[in-house]
Amino acid sequence: MRTPARIFLVSLVVIGSAGAGCLRTPAEPQTILEAADALGGRHKLLEIRTLTIEGEGSSPNVGQNTMPDGELPVWKVTEFKRTIDLDNSRMRTTQLRTAQFLFANANTQRQNQGLDGDIPFNLGPDGSATRAPDAVVRDRRIELLHHPLVIVRMALNDPSTKVSGFRTTGNQEIVEITTGKGEHLTLALDAATRLPSSVTSMSYNPNMGDVAIDTTFGGYQDVGGVKLPTRITTKIDKYPQFDLTVARNSIDGDAGYVAAPEAVKSAPAPAAAPQVVTAEPVGKGIWWLAGSGNHRSVVFEFDEHLVLYEAPLTETRSKAVIDKARTLSSKPLTHVIISHHHFDHSGGLRVAVAEGLTIITHKDNIAFFNDLLARKHSIVEDALAKHPLPAKFEPVDDALTLKDKSMEVQLYHLKDNPRDGTNLFAYVARHRMLGQGDLYDSTWQFHHRGENVITNIEKVRKLKVDRQVPVHGAIESYAVMVKKMRANP
Repeated sequence: MRTPARIFLVSLVVIGSAGAGCLRTPAEPQTILEAADALGGRHKLLEIRTLTIEGEGSSPNVGQNTMPDGELPVWKVTEFKRTIDLDNSRMRTTQLRTAQFLFANANTQRQNQGLDGDIPFNLGPDGSATRAPDAVVRDRRIELLHHPLVIVRMALNDPSTKVSGFRTTGNQEIVEITTGKGEHLTLALDAATRLPSSVTSMSYNPNMGDVAIDTTFGGYQDVGGVKLPTRITTKIDKYPQFDLTVARNSIDGDAGYVAAPEAVKSAPAPAAAPQVVTAEPVGKGIWWLAGSGNHRSVVFEFDEHLVLYEAPLTETRSKAVIDKARTLSSKPLTHVIISHHHFDHSGGLRVAVAEGLTIITHKDNIAFFNDLLARKHSIVEDALAKHPLPAKFEPVDDALTLKDKSMEVQLYHLKDNPRDGTNLFAYVARHRMLGQGDLYDSTWQFHHRGENVITNIEKVRKLKVDRQVPVHGAIESYAVMVKKMRANP
């Protein structure tokens, strides 16, 4: 299969030379040829069948920082191993990651993920393989293609891959690459060494919209006559995503285990689960909206309107929650309280604005939320992109009371919490009820922040609580909540 690709590149040389009257390769294929030669030679690259990358690094947790503009919490990654079958577009990645932050569940997690063509799959601790949703194919393809050997070899070897848009920027020579699957990547070369310096792809993030996934390469070393990077650093938008220090690159090792098991190949792609929202009355004029998953919301009924606590996770979940809330009363839903800025709690921000709701949140979230609202969503048009509306905010500093004859809800800032710097929790005095997101989850293994939460409730705010109604986990008595927190700090 390699010969047609070489003929394809040579044909470009001939076409380019005809008009110029001399042998001259057009800039785009010439850039690929020079990159291939810098990496070890085009023929050498085409002979390589497999690549294995081993090392360790760090993987920041985007959208989970203590403050919206604060440093990201980090997973330390060890035992990283990625094997790529170049001829068959297969990849297997295994790693051990350890939380370097206050994490509520197992601090150490072993991950084993694969891609076989267009079939993504995951392997459990016991080695059992399951097909992953098709939605992850693009992300794993980006991980596969964001390596200099993979992308340059594909441009050499695949006639359906198109190279265009040659230009120079500073000391970088840049070309645009479109694969036969329609993936678009920007490849940059160091003008002096001709070695690839970065690969960039545009992707979609539900919170941040259109984002650039940018991977840079450094520390090239010779491996069997091929130069391969020993530092691979990826960013998503302005945020670091993965920084890998390569301890060992190897070529043409065994990659038989990379293929998806036959049972996975023959299995249908898992269908998206239906979004179910249930409404459970938990007090006079108060409903707990649960159902699918582990992101819940609470509705409060006032004299003339409804207020929602939390628009979580995604547009799909939050729109279903908003629709359900509107069935509970003939009164209009006018406001949503977003407890804090973490992406799984603010995932419904944009659809809430598109639905005309006023956003109640801590004042330190406003600038961050305005940035999220202003971002372009063209790769996937969400509700706000289709129906733009101006945002309406009601900022909260230390506390805010929402009150009329029917309902009184007190909102309090969770002070000095090491994990959630902008968290607002709700309290309904007549029911001695706590509404909260990320203060506590009945499913958590550890409660590192438990004493801070108890101090805020009992000493700082001096509240009398009988039960808690959560965003995560089950409704429980406050006594049970405190007992579990102190049993597993």
